[in-house]
Amino acid sequence: QVQLVESGGGLVQAGGSLRLSCAASGLTFSTYATGWFRQAPGKEREFVAAISRSAYSTGYADSVKGRFTISRDNAKNTVYLLMNSLKPEDTAVYYCAARYYRPTDGSTRYYPAPGEYDYWGQGTQVTVSS
Repeated sequence: QVQLVESGGGLVQAGGSLRLSCAASGLTFSTYATGWFRQAPGKEREFVAAISRSAYSTGYADSVKGRFTISRDNAKNTVYLLMNSLKPEDTAVYYCAARYYRPTDGSTRYYPAPGEYDYWGQGTQVTVSS
């Protein structure tokens, strides 16, 4: 059974930093591309960052580019999201997601669309106060 468990969320002041972690189990982590998404109240789930299964490629939403960094440690079955210079508009529930490798996938692709993922975590709340 595949499980993704996020941690590291919390309350932080604007300008502060948080590091989210997503621990995966029940899968061969190195065969999964992963991503982070977020959803604020009353809004749709949106792309934040993604990383290829080899960690060769990363992608970011324009709103977080230069402030957030996604990384992964395949030996620890964990993907991270380092968030710096946080803003109140970053307040949301953050979800990690994993996409099982398809034969047509490359090892260097990342995936920015929620529909491209097979498994989701339960989410972790990030609240940024002004």
